[in-house]
Amino acid sequence: MKIAALVADRLAEPMHSPDCQHEDGAHPGLKGQALRRALAAAQSRCQATQERLTEPRRRVLELLLEADQPLKAYDLIATFGENGAPAKPPTVYRALDFLERQGFAHRIESLNAFVPCRIEAENHTAAFLICSCCGAAEEFEPDLSPGLAAAQAKGYEVASVTLEARGLCPACRAG
Repeated sequence: MKIAALVADRLAEPMHSPDCQHEDGAHPGLKGQALRRALAAAQSRCQATQERLTEPRRRVLELLLEADQPLKAYDLIATFGENGAPAKPPTVYRALDFLERQGFAHRIESLNAFVPCRIEAENHTAAFLICSCCGAAEEFEPDLSPGLAAAQAKGYEVASVTLEARGLCPACRAG
């Protein structure tokens, strides 16, 4: 229980670097009606593909959607329980695996952390803009067709691409 409290306290603190000047909340997660709509859309997609959005899967997705920054698996484990009780690690890891397979979440390799995907998007290549100051990560869809065409011309069959760009978000630049 002490570990959960320590992680929860750390999550409540700003993730800004000491040089970051903008206020917290510049990259808010989903709340209220927007959160309920996203969870309902995920449920609908699961029903359409005959998958189950179980309570643990739904809870992990909810935590990702609410977050204002990428979350590590152990952050999710510590904040999983509504009453402050941590989850068992396999529960969260299985949920993350499912959410990634369904396209509801992405893993940011360089941070070893997870962010929610746009629930309405299906089968797309994701890339991330990661703020070096406040830690926020924003997904965008890059045009990788020239690079994929070059790989194909050399005989490569590309299975996946991870693109992560670091810099300063607009809020930190204006800071």
